[in-house]
Amino acid sequence: MGKKRVLVGYGIDVDAVSNHINTTVGGKANLCNVSRGVFGATRGVERLLELWKRNNIKTSWYIPGHTIETFPEDMAKIRDAGHEIGLHGYTHEFPSDLSKESLEAILVKTIKILTDFCGKKPEGFTSPAWKNSPDQIGLLQELGIKYDHSFMHDDFQAYYVSTGLEEVITTDYKNHPDTWMVPMKHATTSDVVEIPASWCLDDWPPFQWDAARPNAHGYVDPHSVERMWKEQFQWCYREYDTFIFPMSIHPQVSGRPHILLMHERLIEWINGHEGVEWCTFGEMAREFREGRI
Repeated sequence: MGKKRVLVGYGIDVDAVSNHINTTVGGKANLCNVSRGVFGATRGVERLLELWKRNNIKTSWYIPGHTIETFPEDMAKIRDAGHEIGLHGYTHEFPSDLSKESLEAILVKTIKILTDFCGKKPEGFTSPAWKNSPDQIGLLQELGIKYDHSFMHDDFQAYYVSTGLEEVITTDYKNHPDTWMVPMKHATTSDVVEIPASWCLDDWPPFQWDAARPNAHGYVDPHSVERMWKEQFQWCYREYDTFIFPMSIHPQVSGRPHILLMHERLIEWINGHEGVEWCTFGEMAREFREGRI
């Protein structure tokens, strides 16, 4: 076994109310869900900030423009504690459903919101719901965003992500098989670093109940999720001398007491491994660019 270097970090999506008003698709917002979003932006943020402070951890927060403009005092606590703040749309709208012009307009607006709020330009972007656009990486590159956290070409190693312009022919039973029996054409590589996303290291699906979403469980035992996250870490620690371990969470989910206890146990357990460094996703991307991971 070689000397270990493991970069571990939390990415926190402060969807707050924005997620719930986006998914109503033009209808009336569910007021219970809006209330849950308010909890996330206020009490959930407060509790997570205290957890990071106690453990001396700097984290990456991906905040929609709607959340910053709706809860400026609560979001200022994140900024003033020295955490990274990155892009996450305006109302958690899905890039996959947007035209290139709309996505560019949202990125330009939210870059300005975050730059004005933080005093510096954001470095990273997380696609809402990881529903990616083929124009996404090209626009991030044009707009000077250094890294993305939305794709899954790899899992525990950073990489330069493709432009997203893979040519894929979908299966269409109405047409002759010769028309769709075609391999994918790979896209070129961009200059945007990917800090890989993973549904297996995300708190939303197991812990957030939503009657409108069949994949939202809400009642999974935290010890089961904790074991799954630990086993991913264990395998990587055995197989790699150097790897990254990016976890994705949400204040309205992980701000609940039983989930906070899971994170407390997980942090203590990870810290028992030699070579662990806690850092932001932006720091992971810089370490990759400089050839250190």
